[in-house]
Amino acid sequence: MERSCCAPKLAALRWTGAASPRTLRSSPGRVSITCSASGSSVPSALLFDCDGVLVDTEKDGHRISFNDTFQERELGVTWDVDLYGELLKIGGGKERMTAYFNKVGWPEKAPKSEEERKEFIASLHKRKTELFMALIEKKLLPLRPGIAKLIDQALGKGVKVAVCSTSNEKAVSAIVSFLLGPERAEKIKIFAGDVVPRKKPDPAIYTLAATTLGVDPSRCVVVEDSAIGLAAAKAAGMKCIVTKSGYTAEEDFENADAVFDCIGDPPEERFDLTFCGTLLEKQYVS
Repeated sequence: MERSCCAPKLAALRWTGAASPRTLRSSPGRVSITCSASGSSVPSALLFDCDGVLVDTEKDGHRISFNDTFQERELGVTWDVDLYGELLKIGGGKERMTAYFNKVGWPEKAPKSEEERKEFIASLHKRKTELFMALIEKKLLPLRPGIAKLIDQALGKGVKVAVCSTSNEKAVSAIVSFLLGPERAEKIKIFAGDVVPRKKPDPAIYTLAATTLGVDPSRCVVVEDSAIGLAAAKAAGMKCIVTKSGYTAEEDFENADAVFDCIGDPPEERFDLTFCGTLLEKQYVS
């Protein structure tokens, strides 16, 4: 699993200095960002990816559930940690399995026609989702630090909150309901799974969220953990903060508006809603 959010060295970008305006120092060779916190507005909407952002689910959640499904169906397939990390570059579980089988060969038990293979993949994904939801319902995978805090800040200021994910809608809803609780869940809009025909890095899911919520994309701040999620958010015309997760720590986030190891809770807080608002007003300085 990823190191604790409180690990001392991880944040790629941190606030430095206590005075206003604050300066966010980046890694060597990159610009600094100077933002005045005074008078800053809040975003119209705060949009979260799910896996790796709300919960670090991939290695010990989705991967395990895929493998248990393959074992149940006696397919002779196992995705190890490194392989699954590569497969995560493909958005969507059904798409991930299809690409993998197309590359290495389909299991003997898989049907031969393209249409039947789509049904086969859908059935595998349905079972995998059931196994994954059981993990969530047992609360075996915790929320990442700072998630509940930031959502509460946003809801308290009237900021619209949504979760935008390539994962199955039932799995995302389970995470939101069981881990964030029903009171928060009823205020959070979910866009997930096949609600759009094209998965991240295509911006479709973020564009749909902005349209449905009735907000200007330029007033939205997205929290993502992956390069494909970042690409989707930026293509939709939104600001994007990256909170690195276990599988994405070494990915290229050059186009992100800010990069952190996590959101964090006090006293190890990395950023809050005020910071999200300042991203809408930021100025670059060399």
